[in-house]
Amino acid sequence: MFAVVFAVGGTASALDSIRPEYLLGLVALLVLPPLIAWLTVRYIPNQSVGVVEKLWSAKGSIPEGRIIALDGEAGYQADVLRGGLHFGLWRWQYRVHKVPLVTIPQGQIGYVYARDGDMLPPSQTLARVVQCNNFQDARAFLGESANHHRSAGQRGRQRGVIREGVYAINPALFVVMTAGSVHHLPRLLDDREIRAAAKWHQQLEEAGGFRPIVVGASAESHDVDKTAAADSIAIVTVHDGPSLQVGEIIAPAVATDPEDPNYHNNYQDPEAFLRAGGRRGRQYVPLTDGTYFLNRWFATIEMVPKTVVPIGHVGVVVSYYGQAGRDVSGDAFRHGERVTEGERGVWQRPLGPGKYPFNTYAGQVIQVPTTNFVLHWVTGKTEAHKFDESLRSIDLVTRDAYEPMLPLSVVVHIDYQRAPSVIQRFGDVKKLITQTLDPMLSAYFRDIAHKKTMLELLHERDAIQAEARIELRNKFREFDIECVDVLIGKPGTEEAGGKIETLLEQLRMRQLSIEQLETYERQTSAAEKLRTLKEAEANAAVQTQLTNAKAQVQIAQSAGEADLARARKQAEQAVVAADADLARSRRQAEQTVLTAEAEARKQELAGKGEGQKAMQIGLAEATVLLKKAAAFGDPRLYALSVVAERLSHSTQPLVPERVFVNGANGDKGSNGMMGLLIDLLVAEKSGFALQNQDDPAGLKEYGERMSREAMASLGNGAAK
Repeated sequence: MFAVVFAVGGTASALDSIRPEYLLGLVALLVLPPLIAWLTVRYIPNQSVGVVEKLWSAKGSIPEGRIIALDGEAGYQADVLRGGLHFGLWRWQYRVHKVPLVTIPQGQIGYVYARDGDMLPPSQTLARVVQCNNFQDARAFLGESANHHRSAGQRGRQRGVIREGVYAINPALFVVMTAGSVHHLPRLLDDREIRAAAKWHQQLEEAGGFRPIVVGASAESHDVDKTAAADSIAIVTVHDGPSLQVGEIIAPAVATDPEDPNYHNNYQDPEAFLRAGGRRGRQYVPLTDGTYFLNRWFATIEMVPKTVVPIGHVGVVVSYYGQAGRDVSGDAFRHGERVTEGERGVWQRPLGPGKYPFNTYAGQVIQVPTTNFVLHWVTGKTEAHKFDESLRSIDLVTRDAYEPMLPLSVVVHIDYQRAPSVIQRFGDVKKLITQTLDPMLSAYFRDIAHKKTMLELLHERDAIQAEARIELRNKFREFDIECVDVLIGKPGTEEAGGKIETLLEQLRMRQLSIEQLETYERQTSAAEKLRTLKEAEANAAVQTQLTNAKAQVQIAQSAGEADLARARKQAEQAVVAADADLARSRRQAEQTVLTAEAEARKQELAGKGEGQKAMQIGLAEATVLLKKAAAFGDPRLYALSVVAERLSHSTQPLVPERVFVNGANGDKGSNGMMGLLIDLLVAEKSGFALQNQDDPAGLKEYGERMSREAMASLGNGAAK
């Protein structure tokens, strides 16, 4: 609208004075320029583009099969109007639709659907990529050149995507889908196209297609796909390109070398991937850690965890991908083929501990433990590896008809170099246990139980265990595994009637008795030790007193010995003094005797003369006789010797003419026949008269009297 303001400086009569033609010219001068500008000039804001729709044209309509005019035909024009003033667009010929620029936020992806272009062939899913300045050059997309028209781009969903930024895209040709909206020209799309675009947008949003694929990042990041779990890989499925060949289940790797001209940079360049011979389907090469801007219409991904081979294990690879390889297991091994890495089959070399970006659709990694692991044949008990979750205690029947349940534990080891052959034989470790080891061990221990009684099975457990260890080691070697140890537990007593429990109770009572005997012996020994300890403690308690008492005893003994020594010394001195006194007394007595004798002799000599001399001679003879008798020790012996000497000089016959028997009554005091003979001889020589010879008692008495008289006479003579 235009407003014309007139400044009237006079009255109404002044207007009346202006001529009409001048007034018309003035009005035309003021109204026509704005009107012409309104009819021909268009203004486009800088944040928008103008889509030009030509209502009529001398060149006619758009050619059949096209919807975008390239040569000025009537219809939606290929070129768009950018921000600013645009002239020559008559309103009765052109309609300009203002739409906002397409904005792709940072870290997001935009998808494009082309409404015009060449038709897609039946084998093609997405339209090829052409150089068209990220879909901002519609003419380049549609293939216009300076001399002729050539179609380049294809209609439909595009393989190319647009990255973050602001784009002036013609919405009459392209429908652009971003995370926030679907950019299209209002009232241009019919209901079918609108529904299709909304469906594609929903699918992309559900698949996280508007965000790049981040592999190996934390799902807490706000700019990555929430389905991308950490420590994972992405398995890529391509939805365009030639199909897989017959017999293939996964597409082979192509152009993975960055030096290759067709390097597709991890499926981010679809055209390069297809030029290199890439095929549709699941791809052998996965995406590892990193960020990838993939067109989700071209390729979808599936996050799978990385293959982790923990310490103590190896991963045996069963590959479903590759060419058929040459068997390296040898002709003697008839349980399958082993091949080298990259070929189809069981790989000869297993994977060591670590993480691997292994495509689980291209093969399988079977983990085999290489450390010792335990298998329990125990009902209700299993290890963390779950290999023995289906194993149960072995039911036995003994020779004496008991039916115990035998719990068993076996320690097993698998050599890492033999792990592939184990997998070839059995498929996995669990099948090895359930299909081979379980029936083999059950049969082995049942055979042993049939030969043993229940008590023998209990008492000989160590021997059975040692024998089983040797036997099972030999058997396990046939299956490329090693039996480290066999551990037999206590047989179960779940038999009906409690017979085994009764037997065990009897054994317990017997052992209890033995233990009680040993306990009593040990208690006795302990009591003895306790008594010794108490004595030692008591001795220690009175040790001071004992020490003092011993010291006093030693002092008393020393004092007694000193007193005894003094007494002995005094006694010796007294004896010496007594001896000296006795000697003095003897000397005095001898002197007195000698003096008296001298005086007596003098008197006798003076009185008697020769008689005294004879007496002295007799005294000398008596003294000699006493000394001789003293020499014999007994005077009777001396008398007997004298009698014998005289008998030897006697003229009387030694054997008498008459014999007197004496001592027949066995009198102990009798001297016998020899004594009687001596008595008779003595009596005869002495001049004594014999008694009645018929009276033995009298004769004896006579002999004894005579002997006494003789000895008395001898003693008197000696004294004189």
